[in-house]
Amino acid sequence: MKLTFLGAVGTVTGSKYLLETSTKRLMVDCGLFQGLKLLRLRNWAPFPIDPATVDAVILTHAHLDHSGYLPLLAKLGFKGAIHCSEATRDLCRILLLDSAHIQEKDAEFHNRHKTSKHEPALPLYTVEDVMVVMKQFKTHAFKEPFALGDGVQALFRHAGHILGAATLEIQADDKTIVFSGDLGRPNDPVMWPPAPVPEADYLLIESTYGNRIHDSADTEERLAEIITRTAKRGGKIIIPSFAVGRAQSLLYILAKLKAAHQIPNLPIYLDSPMAIEASEMIHRFPHDHRLSPEQCKAMDHVATYTSSVDESKAIASYHGPMVILSASGMATGGRILHHLMQYLPDRRNTIVLAGFQAEGTRGRSLQDGQKFLKIFGKLIDVHAEIETIHALSAHADSHEILDWLKQFVRAPKHVFVTHGEDDAAAALAERIQRELGWECSVPQMNETASLA
Repeated sequence: MKLTFLGAVGTVTGSKYLLETSTKRLMVDCGLFQGLKLLRLRNWAPFPIDPATVDAVILTHAHLDHSGYLPLLAKLGFKGAIHCSEATRDLCRILLLDSAHIQEKDAEFHNRHKTSKHEPALPLYTVEDVMVVMKQFKTHAFKEPFALGDGVQALFRHAGHILGAATLEIQADDKTIVFSGDLGRPNDPVMWPPAPVPEADYLLIESTYGNRIHDSADTEERLAEIITRTAKRGGKIIIPSFAVGRAQSLLYILAKLKAAHQIPNLPIYLDSPMAIEASEMIHRFPHDHRLSPEQCKAMDHVATYTSSVDESKAIASYHGPMVILSASGMATGGRILHHLMQYLPDRRNTIVLAGFQAEGTRGRSLQDGQKFLKIFGKLIDVHAEIETIHALSAHADSHEILDWLKQFVRAPKHVFVTHGEDDAAAALAERIQRELGWECSVPQMNETASLA
């Protein structure tokens, strides 16, 4: 058995793992590289293996850094099934269609303005490609083993993080391999905590926050303080938010704060068609999260949903304090860019970064204190207050990852630390070795490990 790391090493994006058993060639996750241009260029490089030789793909969850390459994989010849949870399939439809639409629009822009060295500029994949690949999805329930053929078996357990997110266990050739996917937080206000995994021969563990501990201060209290302080000076609170996962957690928290009169009764806008769709899915999958029907309804009513472009533009006509949630969460694209252009130059306003900001993103630039931001070819002065609330992240921190690992009843033969920037992955690997005594390594891009 062999495991090849085709992504999510040295970075938090591009998750792709090729698992070769004695009878099957399986890919676990198939994500896009995001952030730094050097990483994004990998999406256009020749795929390192023939996609037609892959028997199946198994997805841990729907975020594009785990699913976003699937339409291209199918376009290049992959014909197998894509196995995932039901919520993951439905979220993939939303996310992949949005991704394809953005790429088509970008290509159209470059061709119209002659701003690309390629003639013509082409999208990585199209809406039509997404509709084709969606036919290959096959869903499975949590905690129910499913067969992949030739004696290979898989199992999903709840990972928290977002709707449908799973840890994955694969049994093949008398070995058990576990992929953590993205681990959620044990006390997330919306999602269930990551389910314990009893054992594995080999384990892949994510390390997004492998070198950090989330602030133990009350997250709701801190957000309330930021909103109240900003509103008092007449400012607006702009929150770049991941459309799937983060937006729903923020809506829940804001509904709770408003009901308790901990924040002023100011307008709240959810300005992201994709986040609106994902928020509506909360009702369809009541067993995937911990919210009651009443709490779900409160989330629906706390914000004004602005789906159309005209509704989004109309937000600017409101001149008092307000909260705007808009995608994308790292300010790499989407409607949030228009809000940042308008509100970054005003010192009264506050930009709240609600989670991890990858290298090469505008969110990371704001977090690092950059005094201007390039948006749509223009340099925008950054005078607004910038706040980061790491505890709003849907990723477990170093302590929480270790607590999850301690639930294993026996040590794995080996742990591969992935899905983290170099310093985060190295720090987590060192901590696992020191505190648990488990054999660990941080793999390199395209490295192949033998699972003896």
